[in-house]
Amino acid sequence: MSASLAGLKILLADDHAIVRMGFRLLLEGAGAAVAGEAGSGEEALRLYADVVPDVLVMDVSMPGTGGLAALERLCVRHPQARVLMLSAHQDAVIPVRALKAGASGYLCKRCLPEEFLQAVRQVAHGRRYLDPELAQQVALAQISGTAHPADTLTEKEFTVFLQLAKGRTVNQVAQDFHLSASTVGTHLYHIKQKLNAANAAELAVIAMRSGLMEA
Repeated sequence: MSASLAGLKILLADDHAIVRMGFRLLLEGAGAAVAGEAGSGEEALRLYADVVPDVLVMDVSMPGTGGLAALERLCVRHPQARVLMLSAHQDAVIPVRALKAGASGYLCKRCLPEEFLQAVRQVAHGRRYLDPELAQQVALAQISGTAHPADTLTEKEFTVFLQLAKGRTVNQVAQDFHLSASTVGTHLYHIKQKLNAANAAELAVIAMRSGLMEA
């Protein structure tokens, strides 16, 4: 396994330093070089242009705009980017969103170290990788039609939904995403209609019950 990652340059993005350390040890033990570490989506975007890694390993849930929004911005600026998204949750909603946004792979943090290294290798070689357990959930949801209500949200609505569910205000979200407050307000109206939620607190409950964010 160690030779398979030799020569690869990796950028890590996770808001937990101890998690980044674990990934660094695994990657460097397999022959890869960790060229940079970021603690937020914004920092990952800044570092990516300087590092130009073979693979960006990025957590979905981070402070600020978060990993999913950072992924969307990154893929607009760098369409060739190869990104492996990680999440602590085993839910079918986020993987579908991430892959549509341009992620090359998606993996649950509960995976074995060998699977993490395999995913990095696959993504580095231009192949897609989806956590086997998540792949089954995604397939079953599509076949049975039991998709989560959040699937009805547009990409922008979904991003705004996650931010508001975290407790950020309309003005804060508008500032983060360079939108007007009225535009975010319009998104919020549509989100509440589609998810049958009365306020931000109910959005947070929906997000937590769906495994989209931690309690």
